[in-house]
Amino acid sequence: MTSACVDSGPMADQQQPRPQQPRARPQPPPSPRREVVTGVPRGTRSRPPAHTPARSEISEQTTLGATYVRALMRSQLRAGLGALGALALLVGTLPVLFTLSRAESGPLAWVALGLAAYPVMWLIARWYVTRAERNEADFTGLVMDPAEAPSVRRQAG
Repeated sequence: MTSACVDSGPMADQQQPRPQQPRARPQPPPSPRREVVTGVPRGTRSRPPAHTPARSEISEQTTLGATYVRALMRSQLRAGLGALGALALLVGTLPVLFTLSRAESGPLAWVALGLAAYPVMWLIARWYVTRAERNEADFTGLVMDPAEAPSVRRQAG
């Protein structure tokens, strides 16, 4: 009996060490369940345009549509007149070259006519075509709805 008293008394805790049990850590709350939302991506939804597309303005022949077309025609005319001016300057200088006395110019006139004029004409033509394509691409970008715009657009330099 004595042994039972010794084990159960207040001094028994101090004399006999209790085996330590690992303390349970508090568990973090479970992470929320992930939900997968399926549907039409935001970019592909068809929303009514915030403004009337310029394409309809042009097809309905409104004042705004006429302004768009006039702007395109003006930019194309500006490019055409620039190319015509450069060509006139090139061809206009040839008679001045021919008026020099034949002794001074010699084969220079034929070299200018046969070799120098054609590469310059080709450069003028290339500049004009590039400028006209850029004008049309800018006009198309203005007229097209952004959702329908082509993904690859040629960058003219």
